[in-house]
Amino acid sequence: MTERITARKNPLLQQVRRLLTSRKEREQTGLFVADGIKLLSEAVRWWPGLDTVILSDGVEAQVPEDVRLVRVPEDVMASVSPMQTPQGALFLCRLPEKRSFVPEAGMLLLDGIQDPGNLGTILRTADALSVKVALLEGCADPYSHKVVRASMGAVFRTPVVQTTWQEAQTALEQAQIPIAVTALSEKAVDLRKAPLHKLAVVIGSEGQGVRREILESAQSELIIPMQEHCESLNAAVAAAIVMWQMKQL
Repeated sequence: MTERITARKNPLLQQVRRLLTSRKEREQTGLFVADGIKLLSEAVRWWPGLDTVILSDGVEAQVPEDVRLVRVPEDVMASVSPMQTPQGALFLCRLPEKRSFVPEAGMLLLDGIQDPGNLGTILRTADALSVKVALLEGCADPYSHKVVRASMGAVFRTPVVQTTWQEAQTALEQAQIPIAVTALSEKAVDLRKAPLHKLAVVIGSEGQGVRREILESAQSELIIPMQEHCESLNAAVAAAIVMWQMKQL
């Protein structure tokens, strides 16, 4: 049965606003929000935790019968949607249970990737190339609507693992998987000459790079060859190059 909401201060819509802006709210309620018809179709297909779907009048979408469906006028959707031009679909999903970190050769560790667009793009690329990714401390919330949108639904298709450096380091050492970091240093090796498929590679934050604690623990440092007058690459671009090279066996 379809519900109808016309009041902008309805409790459901107020909750959506809080979930869109607060990571704490998402963690406390166990819910997150995403937007758009394309992402909704991905969630319907891949995500077992689809909870509530809110559609503008006149917008059609395939919604499972066991999922709460709410209709709202276009002006009400505009009042709650994070998009300047709403697509007419918002939906709430249940957060997944925390997944344990499992070490794997040829994986990527993200250290402090705070830009939602970069994080979402990395997750999308990892999904496309079938590279396992783990998020260390300081990364953006993978279930913020900006990351979900930038991932183009990859968060629905591929489980996101969040862990700590201490936990990851211990597990990788026990599994005898060497750790490499991307860094601008004299001892960094051209990544084309490194066996990336046998390593766990750490990509650092946009502004700070890889934490010193991780740099000092790594077995090797890698550099992406580029022209001398270029100091660095966008984190998502660097991650894409590393993941592509991982697959060149």
